[in-house]
Amino acid sequence: MQLPELKIGHLRPKYPIVQGGMAVRVSTAPLAAAVANAGGIGVIAATVMSTDQLREEIRQARRLSSGIIGINIMFAVREFATQVYTALEEKIDVVFTGAGFSRDIFGWGREAGVPIVSIVSSGKLAAIAQKCGAAAVVAEGTEAGGHLGTQRSISDILPEIRKVVKIPVIAAGGIVDGFGAARMFKLGANGVQMATRFVLSEECTVADAFKEMYLKASPEDVVQIESPVGMPGRALRNKFVDLLLQDKQPKPENCYKCLKECSKKYCIMDALENSRTGQVDKGVVFCGKNVAQIKEILPVQEIFRRIFDEVASVD
Repeated sequence: MQLPELKIGHLRPKYPIVQGGMAVRVSTAPLAAAVANAGGIGVIAATVMSTDQLREEIRQARRLSSGIIGINIMFAVREFATQVYTALEEKIDVVFTGAGFSRDIFGWGREAGVPIVSIVSSGKLAAIAQKCGAAAVVAEGTEAGGHLGTQRSISDILPEIRKVVKIPVIAAGGIVDGFGAARMFKLGANGVQMATRFVLSEECTVADAFKEMYLKASPEDVVQIESPVGMPGRALRNKFVDLLLQDKQPKPENCYKCLKECSKKYCIMDALENSRTGQVDKGVVFCGKNVAQIKEILPVQEIFRRIFDEVASVD
């Protein structure tokens, strides 16, 4: 099988592979730049970064790469508009947005000449995004890691979305290798978004303990949890998650007011930051459903090479 061509507005990445945005600070400049250098679209997770942090991440990614760099931003965060405007001022190439739906962002993107890509989980929302001016949509199924917008499989959602939109469709959720990507291309995807696979890259800057949990994970370790954002999330079982599943998790000690709405069941920002820095038993380790299929930490360039070989081997 040959790789399809992905077009997002005026952007033409060499390969139809988007690195998913992972917060808090899991996908930062080094990873995004490495993916961009390999010919894909590298994505910085802007959610809950300060304005100065986001500017520096974008500038660092630019220093490290001349490829396509985007941001991913959750509509659910309080500083959504501020962060989008900051990225546009920094001449970001593309903006991916999900966890809620903003109509205003399409106008901001048009004014700046920057394509906006909506992350959706139904044909209905994909059609709305297209009507509003989305340059493409990410069709995300329940197999994805992090916050989930649906309990439906990407294999069900992708054909539904493909039928109702003419803009490019990028498949996401549970794709960890070229064989998974090939299945999505056969279902009509113009590209694929992969996040979990890139955590186990040399360029991802999370703590070794975070990566070790991925490497040791079994399918039974992957569970759904409740997030204060108001959406379910997919994560690995650990001491914190076991407490959460029993409703015995520690209550927030401080509130950063990072979300527009928060259940305050626990602090998602602290939980994600603890895991990122290696305190995995005190936090949430988000992951995709198929994390157990990944057995090695590799350079991004090698991950791309293997994806190409695997896609090429499929009839």
